[in-house]
Amino acid sequence: MINLGLNKNATRMLTGFILGTIVLLCIVAGGYELLGLLAVVLAFASKEYVKILNHKGFYPSLKVIYFTEAILAMVVYFHRLDLVAVTLTICAMCSFMWVLFVGRQPYIANVATTLLGMVYCGWFPLHLIFLRNLSGNGFDSGLGFVVLMLISIICTDVGCYYVGTKYGKTKLAPTVSPNKTVEGALGGAFCSVISAEIIGLYIGIGWFMALIAGLLCTTFAQIGDLCESLLKRDAGVKDSGDTLPGHGGFLDRTDSFALTIPVMYYFCKFFIFQNEWIGQFAGYIKGLF
Repeated sequence: MINLGLNKNATRMLTGFILGTIVLLCIVAGGYELLGLLAVVLAFASKEYVKILNHKGFYPSLKVIYFTEAILAMVVYFHRLDLVAVTLTICAMCSFMWVLFVGRQPYIANVATTLLGMVYCGWFPLHLIFLRNLSGNGFDSGLGFVVLMLISIICTDVGCYYVGTKYGKTKLAPTVSPNKTVEGALGGAFCSVISAEIIGLYIGIGWFMALIAGLLCTTFAQIGDLCESLLKRDAGVKDSGDTLPGHGGFLDRTDSFALTIPVMYYFCKFFIFQNEWIGQFAGYIKGLF
């Protein structure tokens, strides 16, 4: 039994090291490398998402989700934000037409779960390209903020696990994930904030902005984790897949990032890279008094 445990942990660590190295290299490189990485992750995660819903008796269209993700990826990569609305509109219509004329069951739930897959597995993660390509206000790119987000999420997972294992007593969401505790969540938040402050000092943002970034990362990483737990528990499955040895599926490994990436992007965009409006707003409020 001990040997089996050691082998499992070794496999998990090796898989994590290889995956982490590939992800880091692609993020640093940006461009087509980052787009290729996201294409692989989105393809596997979307397939796992559909498989989870199949266990529940729902049949979202994987083809429509793939079609939407491919178009959105091109829209994001070439910075054509003006085409996002029309893309989502057309693809939403495709979801209805698929259910009406092609799908296995003409149920509205299949339309809804297809739309959810587009956003959850596609649109949210693609914000990573936006975040990586941010520039302005003294920063050449958003690379440092991507690293801050990654480290904060990793530290959140570590803090939640170790603090929760040793001190966890109060259940955080017992009906969704009975092993998660409030104490573990607070431990993860503490580790996230400390790591964000360290990375923030290195990339040159103030302690207050680093504090907010750390809190946002840990909050939405944990919410994202619970969201995937909700999907799996409702469908009656343990892991989203077995593609990654020792880690389950791609959806299991990216659940903490799904919500955090867009939140971090909009925070950085409006409060760090384009913060002139904050001063204007403050001046307007001051003028009222």
